Formats: sequence, structure tokens, C-alpha cells
Amino acid sequence: MAEPTPDTEGPTLCPHTEYAPGEPHPELPLTGASAIGLEAEVWEALRAVEDPEMPVSIVDLGLIYGVDVGGGTARIDLTLTYSGCPARDFILQEVAWRIEQVDGIDEVDVNLVWYPPWTVTNVTDAGREALERFGLSVST
Repeated sequence: MAEPTPDTEGPTLCPHTEYAPGEPHPELPLTGASAIGLEAEVWEALRAVEDPEMPVSIVDLGLIYGVDVGGGTARIDLTLTYSGCPARDFILQEVAWRIEQVDGIDEVDVNLVWYPPWTVTNVTDAGREALERFGLSVST
């Protein structure tokens, strides 16, 4: 994928992201919209984690593949847009730190998963809008 140039008109693709066309996965994106109680608080903590390269929540990027909260433990399954993501460690550490701040959570288990593969179809409408404001296009 070519790097965007300063004279490029309109939104550009992120040079670090593999924009796999793919088919939408019927269960993704997960947003926590129906979560209640402690699980809802965990989702709010996840929404506060933004991709460090662009001001978009990892929830709206469609990176969250599972949230399980019970017995004081939060288990988070997430993926990345790119297997060689330079922000991998930062994102994983921030997810763990943010969730550790939630009252009632004593242990956090963050799991990086690669299936199903991330595609732009995972990005929420709010994520698409935020990316376009940032100058990136994620049209499918």
C-alpha cells in the first residue's frame, strides 16, 4: 500500500492497516450496547482506549471480540487492525490498565486473537465518522 502524500486530495488509507475487504461477521462489531452493571463499566473503560495513531476508540474500530465479566475478573478478547501493529503493546497495556481502574474488577485477562480476521466491516458508524474527520477513509 502506498504511503499518502501531502498533496493527496480527500481521505487517505492508513499506511499501517491491512484493509482486508472480507465479509461482515454476523456477531461483529461488539459495542457493549446491551451491557449492564459491572460489564457496562468495563465497556466504558474500553471506549476510553483510543488507537494511539488516530483519535478513535478501539470499540468503534471493532477491535473488541469478546468481554466476559464475572467473579471480579474481566476477560477481554481483542484483535488489531494489523498483525504487525506498532502500537500493539501500548494498546494491550492500556486496555489492562483502564479495566483495572474499574471498581469491582480484581483481575484482568487480555487476550489477543486473530480470528475472525479484522476487516473494515468491523468499524462502527461512529468509528467511520471519526476516521473520516481524521482524514482516513474506510469505505468498504
